[in-house]
Amino acid sequence: MSRLKRSTLIAALALTAAACTDPVDKAAKARIFSPEDPPKVVASSAERLPPEEVADNPHVARRILGMDAAEVTERLGPHAYKAKIDFEWTARDTPPVRLSETRTLLAGPGGVSGDFHGVLENTREQGLEVMRVEGKVYARGRYGTFRQRLRDRGMAERTRAELTGALRDMDSLFQGRMQLTPQGTVTYEGRTAWRYRVTLGEKAAVSASKNLPALLEPKGGPDETTRRRLAFFEHRVAKTLDGEVLVDAETSVVLKARLNGYLSVPADKTPETADLRMSLESTLTGIGQDPQLKPPENFLPDADKPEGIADALDRFGIPRAKTGADAGTPGEPEMDEEEGEGAKAAP
Repeated sequence: MSRLKRSTLIAALALTAAACTDPVDKAAKARIFSPEDPPKVVASSAERLPPEEVADNPHVARRILGMDAAEVTERLGPHAYKAKIDFEWTARDTPPVRLSETRTLLAGPGGVSGDFHGVLENTREQGLEVMRVEGKVYARGRYGTFRQRLRDRGMAERTRAELTGALRDMDSLFQGRMQLTPQGTVTYEGRTAWRYRVTLGEKAAVSASKNLPALLEPKGGPDETTRRRLAFFEHRVAKTLDGEVLVDAETSVVLKARLNGYLSVPADKTPETADLRMSLESTLTGIGQDPQLKPPENFLPDADKPEGIADALDRFGIPRAKTGADAGTPGEPEMDEEEGEGAKAAP
């Protein structure tokens, strides 16, 4: 080996040795080759939330009342969730409008990535159904046919969180004013649970503005229905709230909830007074029991949306017109050549 090559090799080895001892490089290599962090929900499920501190610790109370379905499954294992929500809206000189909504979820083993089957229904014949079995997602409307969702993009997880978020939504609607008072312990589903009485607490101080940009509005402003909805959320005043909540002593999961609440919008804030009365009953049962979920027997394969109206009509079996008219229109019947010649010769 020549002297020049030997010098070059020694210099390269020296640089390599220096790089290996550099603390910045060592830290970078440690990050690159470190084990992958677990999903956030797994880390959250490991956090201890003492149920006996719910009444005195706002952080613990908000975490327990707003616990996500994935974290509940991580903490509790397989279970069945059911919630019934009743709404009654009243306004001046109009009859009350009532709506009842039912939400159910069967959660299998596997935690955040496990199987589940969720259903949403209401008294207006609306709803949806979502399943995830063996990593495959199926969804349908209330009376539709299941369709496989190969490109789910998180739809199933969002639906699972929304279905089981009734207590969280009600707490938000009442501006986080649920006041929990301990009433000792009880036994529910063979488990020890802390029982809390729910009343309407004091309104929390509004935090300082973070200089958020103004909401974008349509050129002509929002429609009348949107204006009423925004006015309700902006000016709503919680009047009453009562009920009870049972919190599992071992996992800090809400096992049962029963709530009744009343909100109102003053007449000087909106063109008309609006009142909302609502109730919630939710239960967790079948804890630790695998529901043995299976894919639907009949389902449609995943498919792109039709590119246009004609493709949509073809998809539903509506024949196209033979004379080049728009698909789905009757058009004129097609004639053969002899009929065409005769028609031309006729006076």
